[in-house]
Amino acid sequence: MKSTRDPLLERSHGNGTINHRSSNNNNNNTLHPPPPSSSSATSEALSKCLHQMLRENPEFRMTQDDERNDEGDNKTTTTQVTQQQQQQQQMEEEGGESQDQNRETWDNQLQFIMYCLGYAIGFGNVWRFPYLCYKNGGAAFLIPYLTVLLLAGIPIFFLELFLGQYISLGPATLYPKLAPIFSGVGWGMVMIPLMTAIYFNVILAWTFFYTFFSFSSVLPWGHCDNDFNSPECYIKEAGDECKKQSLYYYNQTCLNVSQYCHQAYLDEYNATHCYNPLAPSNIKPVETVLPRMTASEDFFKNRMLGVTGKTWDNMGGMRWELVGCLALTWIIVGACLAKGIRTTGKIVYFTALFPYVVLIILFARGITLDGAYQGLEFYLLRPNMTRLTEISVWNDAAIQIFYSLGICFGCLITLSSYNKFTNNCLRDALVIAFSNCCTSIFIGLVIFSVLGFLAKELGVEVDQVVTSGSGLAFVVYPAALSLLPFSQLWAVLFFMMLLTIGLGSQFTMVETVATALVDQFESFRSHKGKVVVVMCIVIFLMGLSMCLEGGIYMFELFFFFSPGVSVIILGLTQLIGVMGVFGFRNIMTALKEMQISQPRILTWYWGITWHLVTPALLIFVIFFTFYYYVPAYWGDYQFPYEIQVLGWLLCCFTIVFIPVGALWGMARHKGSCISLFQSSPEFCPASVRQLMKEHESQTRFRYTHYDNESFVTTEDKANGKRNPLDSNHMHDSLQMSNNEM
Repeated sequence: MKSTRDPLLERSHGNGTINHRSSNNNNNNTLHPPPPSSSSATSEALSKCLHQMLRENPEFRMTQDDERNDEGDNKTTTTQVTQQQQQQQQMEEEGGESQDQNRETWDNQLQFIMYCLGYAIGFGNVWRFPYLCYKNGGAAFLIPYLTVLLLAGIPIFFLELFLGQYISLGPATLYPKLAPIFSGVGWGMVMIPLMTAIYFNVILAWTFFYTFFSFSSVLPWGHCDNDFNSPECYIKEAGDECKKQSLYYYNQTCLNVSQYCHQAYLDEYNATHCYNPLAPSNIKPVETVLPRMTASEDFFKNRMLGVTGKTWDNMGGMRWELVGCLALTWIIVGACLAKGIRTTGKIVYFTALFPYVVLIILFARGITLDGAYQGLEFYLLRPNMTRLTEISVWNDAAIQIFYSLGICFGCLITLSSYNKFTNNCLRDALVIAFSNCCTSIFIGLVIFSVLGFLAKELGVEVDQVVTSGSGLAFVVYPAALSLLPFSQLWAVLFFMMLLTIGLGSQFTMVETVATALVDQFESFRSHKGKVVVVMCIVIFLMGLSMCLEGGIYMFELFFFFSPGVSVIILGLTQLIGVMGVFGFRNIMTALKEMQISQPRILTWYWGITWHLVTPALLIFVIFFTFYYYVPAYWGDYQFPYEIQVLGWLLCCFTIVFIPVGALWGMARHKGSCISLFQSSPEFCPASVRQLMKEHESQTRFRYTHYDNESFVTTEDKANGKRNPLDSNHMHDSLQMSNNEM
């Protein structure tokens, strides 16, 4: 007769031992797992996984293919399991691929830290954080920034490093093992770096374009004498020369008031104003009747992009120079990743450290420039504490933390999945998170010291030259560099820094997608290099639309919507899944298994943030992201309504994997509804999964629920022998309890 209640195996929070609860019934039909080795935590995990597998599959019975000629052969396979486990531990100590024989690991832990730093420090640190800091009260913005870092950034950052390292799988295959109902969360995360990689390499293509032109004898974005310059191109030096003659600069020449007004189809009103003859009361100052464009903006829009006059209805032709730069970028990414993470891990030493060398050089030069103090004053030295009462400031801080650290992209889980099981991921999480935030602050000092110099040269306030996004990296900062002595040198250094920053992030995003594929289809693992090459070709083709003359609109649409609020929603779903299914106590026990010690205050910190503070903060960010929503735009051009809808479809594309994955998990699941929310037996360390596979290859399991002996071998049952896994033979570390569930 089948037991009325299945036994439950659970880990106690106090000492990590396994407590086995069995039901009281007349048949005493209880599963007894093989005794774990008291000297190894991995054996405990193996017992848990094997027991749960057998509990959820009551049709199994264990039969041995081997012949047993004497009673000594009746002993459990615990000794064999322990010997295999000791071999696994020995491989770990020797630095081998202990967790999965077909999965790579880092050569050393510094590679992992450098890789994570290269990933976390991206374009957002350069062109978004300094602007947000200036916009939201200067140094006062650091208060909400650091607060959100402590309450949400570090907890999620550490959680993702732990998950990847403990399970040794990428997010796409990790979450289906967490629980069938969360099968789509991992693929939703993988889609975010995939979509980001499409436009991210376009930025790198722009950077290559600027780098090549930085070797010119004269920087082309520093003057308006190029063939490609538009009539609106304006430089201050030429304008000042015209003003000395009471003339106005336009189309590379000086015009009098009448000529200048006629360019705008207006008439001269007096020496300083124009008027519309059809509306005589419409009088405008001369300097406002025609648009002006700096030389650097003209180079960006007309020489590189060719976007002038283009709209969504007329995207123009292909910019083949950009196509070549984009292809070059993908060749570099593919060539570096095709050899595996150990090869790329050596490359990231350069991509992670070189930007710091350049930043120090640029900072040393920037603070010596005239006007640098005014720039730094606008950046940090004028804290406006009243801005802390505004919700938008805290919302900006939260969003910046998420995108700056790169959490909920699935990338951190992927990178840590190549760690050795006992690596101290807690230390790594703290080091990387604080290093990233300190780097953001330092980059702001570099940027604003030069912007202060630019404002001084142009005779304007700093706030008139400050901008964010691509405009800062490719318009404002290059304009400032063009005014320096040896401007080509500074331009080359700056754009080389952008290249290495971008490549460090792009390596990780492409690696995340590749890892998802080879984890999902294990036959691809031996052909991972080919998978990477094919991926790079496909994503390159997907990015060609951004190389059109109007491709900047497609770029901005992806940039505006593709990560978006979907990252926050995935992060909230991740927290609910991990805390609700795996649980806080199991995480703490797993950390002990990984030999990661922490003070009690940190245990309280993780418990409070993971259960309460971080989810509440994520809900806060989701709500105010919708509350402060503005339609997508570029410059003064707001995208049409149907394009806004397309953008929201891009945003929802990643979120839709959550319900679709849940439906897929339900369709394939054969157990009870409750088991949809329970973790799989394979949600355990890779070394344990490997032992399970090896054990299954030697032993066939079948569980008989019609007798009282639970596990019996076919041969032993015929000979009348009793179950070797009976409770009388259990190891002392398995504590029996008759309490029902």
